[in-house]
Amino acid sequence: MPAETVATFEPAGGAALDASNPFAAPSALPYGLPDFAAVGVEHLRPAVAAGMAAQRAEWEAVATDERMPDVANTLEAIERSGTLLRRVMTVFHTLASSVGGDEIHAVETEVAPRLAAHGDAFWLDRRIFDRLESLANAAPLLDLDPETAWLLHTYRKNFQRAGIRLADAQHEQLRSLNGRIVTLETEFSQRVVKAMEVGVVRVEDPAELAGLDEGTVAALARNAADRAGSTLAMPGGGHLVTLMLPTQQPLLARASHRGLRARLLEASLTRGTGVDAASDTRAVLLELARLRAARAQLLGYAHHAAYVVEDGTAASADVVGEMLARLAAPAARNATREAAELQEMLDADPTVPDGTRLAPSDWTYYAERLRKERLSFDDTVLRPYLELDRVLTEGVFYTAGKLFGLTFRERDDLAGYADDVRVWEVLEADGTGVGLFVGDFYARPGKRGGAWMHNLVDQSGLLGQRPVVVNNLNITPPPPGMPTLLTWDEVRTCFHEFGHALHGLFSDVRYPSLSGTSVPRDFVEYPSQVNEMWMAHPDVVARFARHHVTGEPLPAELLEKVLSAGTYGQGFATTEYLGAALLDQAWHQVGPDQVPTEPTEVEAFEREALDRAGVGLELVPPRYRSTYFNHTFGGGYDAGYYSYIWSEVLDADTVEWFEEQAQDGDGGLNRAAGTRFREALLSRGYSQDPLASFRELRGRDAVIDPLLVRRGLTH
Repeated sequence: MPAETVATFEPAGGAALDASNPFAAPSALPYGLPDFAAVGVEHLRPAVAAGMAAQRAEWEAVATDERMPDVANTLEAIERSGTLLRRVMTVFHTLASSVGGDEIHAVETEVAPRLAAHGDAFWLDRRIFDRLESLANAAPLLDLDPETAWLLHTYRKNFQRAGIRLADAQHEQLRSLNGRIVTLETEFSQRVVKAMEVGVVRVEDPAELAGLDEGTVAALARNAADRAGSTLAMPGGGHLVTLMLPTQQPLLARASHRGLRARLLEASLTRGTGVDAASDTRAVLLELARLRAARAQLLGYAHHAAYVVEDGTAASADVVGEMLARLAAPAARNATREAAELQEMLDADPTVPDGTRLAPSDWTYYAERLRKERLSFDDTVLRPYLELDRVLTEGVFYTAGKLFGLTFRERDDLAGYADDVRVWEVLEADGTGVGLFVGDFYARPGKRGGAWMHNLVDQSGLLGQRPVVVNNLNITPPPPGMPTLLTWDEVRTCFHEFGHALHGLFSDVRYPSLSGTSVPRDFVEYPSQVNEMWMAHPDVVARFARHHVTGEPLPAELLEKVLSAGTYGQGFATTEYLGAALLDQAWHQVGPDQVPTEPTEVEAFEREALDRAGVGLELVPPRYRSTYFNHTFGGGYDAGYYSYIWSEVLDADTVEWFEEQAQDGDGGLNRAAGTRFREALLSRGYSQDPLASFRELRGRDAVIDPLLVRRGLTH
C-alpha cells in the first residue's frame, strides 16, 4: 500500500472535512436519508479520516474531563460521539455490500484495519473505562433510569470483553490480532462475491434448458447479454446461470436436464476451493479461524465460540451444542427417509438409466416432483400468482397495517444508491411519520449474495433521529417489461427481512447504540422469523397470491395444498441448516494449533466435523460450505450461525402466543396483538435483557416443543 494512501487515513486531531464533500454536513433529505446521488468513491477516504479524527477528539474530551463522571459528561458524550463517522460508514457499508465493484472494494480493504484500530483506541482506553467504573460505583446514588443503567452495564461488559484488563503488552498483541482479523474478514467477503461472479454456468445447448419456463429462459439470456464484452462473455449469445449464495440453487428444482443440474451444483459447491485463484478463500478462512482462536485465548476464553456465546442469550457453547445435537439425529433420520422416497421417484423416471443412484444435484428436482405428485403443486405453478409488487403491497405492507396500523407511501422523489432501489415513507395510523423503508430487491454484479437488513439512520431519542432501514434481497431481475415472479421461498424471504425492518422502524429508545436490531446475535433473528408466520395467513395470502395477468386468486384447492404442506421436506431443510451451524461451531471450538495449516485440508476438516455431528449425509450438503460461508468468515455470525434455530425456539413459541390472541378467528392478526408485540418487544431494542422482553410478552421462558412440532422432529 503506498505511503501516501496510508497517510490520508491518519486521524490527525482537528482535521476538518472540505465543505464540498457531501458528508461534511448532515443530509437535508427527509429523515436524514443519505444523498447517494452526491456521493462518489473519491469522497469516502477523506470522510472516513475526518470522521475518525473527530470521534477521537470527542473521546479524548471524555477521557480528560476533570469533572466527576455523570451521565451527561460520560455516557451521553460517548453516545453523541462519532456523528460524522456514522454518517459516512452507513453509506460506505451500503455501497460496499449492495453495489460493490473494484474501486469500492479497494477502499474497503484499506479502511478495514484502520477502523479496527480506531475501535481499539476506545475499547482499550483505561481512562474512559475508569470513568465508567466510577459512574457504576456512584449509580446507587444517581437513581439511573432503567435504560441508562442498562447502557452503563453494557459498556462496562463490552470494555472487559474487549480486553481492557489485559497488560499493555497484551493490548499491543490484541490490536495486531484485531487489525488482521478484520482485514481477513473483508478479503473473505470480497472473494465470495468474486466466486459468485465467476462461478457462472454456461449453457450453449438450448436442450439443457428443458423444464424452465419462458421467463426464466429469457432472464438467463439477459444474464449472458449483460456480460457481453467481459471475460464471462459467451460468443453468439447463449445463456448464463448465475449463482446465489447458498449451496442449493433455485434452478435445481426446475431444470429437468440432469447434466445441467450436476454442473450447477458442482459450480456451487466448488466455489472458493481453488477453481479460480482470485476467489480461493481457503487460506483466508484458515488464518482467520486460527487468529480468532488465538484472540479468544488471549482474552481468557477456551475458544472463539465461548467468547461469542457469552454475549448472547444462550448460556454457553455447551448449551448451544446440546441443542444442535438434540436436533441433528431426528433431522438426519428424516432426511434419510426422504432420500429413499426420492430414489423411488428417480427409479421410476424413464429418462434415467436403470440402476442410477440419486445424486445431491437430483434432490430438489425430485423433491419438487414428489411434492407435485403428493400435493399436486410446485413452484412453477405458484410463480404466476406471486408477483413482487403485489406481495409487497397486499402481503407485507397489508399485514403491517392490520397489526400496527401502518401505511406506506412510495416516495418517487427520493433516490437510492441504484436505479432499481425504491423508497417508502412509513406512517402511523394518525399520519405521523415513523421513518423510511428502502427496498433493494434485485441481484446485480458486485452485490453480495443472500438477503439482509441494515440501517441507514438509527432511531435515537438522544439524537432526535427517526429510522431509515433497508431490506436487501437478491431476486434475479426479469427482462424489461416482464413481471418479477417469485418462488414461495422468496415470498418467505420478503416477510422475513421485513420483520427485521419492523424491529428497526419501531425502535423507541434514547441511546443510539441500543437502537433497533442492536441486540445479541442469537436474538436478532427472532422478530424476523415471527413475521414469516403471516405469509401463510389465509387473509393475507388470499390478497397477495393473485395471477399477475388475470388478477384471479390462487385457486382454493391449490392454496389449501400450499398451506397444508406442513413439515414436508423438513428433514432435508433442517439437516442442511444444521450442517452449516455445526461447521461454524467446529471451526470456532478449536485452539490455534488445531486449525489445519494447508488449504487442501479444509475439505477433510469439514467432512470429519459433519460426520462427528451425525449430519455428514452425502446427499445433503450443508447450506453453506466453509469456502463460501460468508455469515461466519465474512464476520457478523462467526460462531453464531446457531442463532437462526435458537431464535426459532422463541419464534415458534410466539406464533402460539399470537394464535392465543385471536379475535373472531383472525389467528392473532389484529391491532391489539400487534400493539402488544410492538410495545413489549419491537420497540425495546437492546434497552434491557432481550429475554426479559420475551418473558414480558409470553409470561414465561420459551419452550422448545413448538419448534420440534413445526419441523417434524417429534418422531
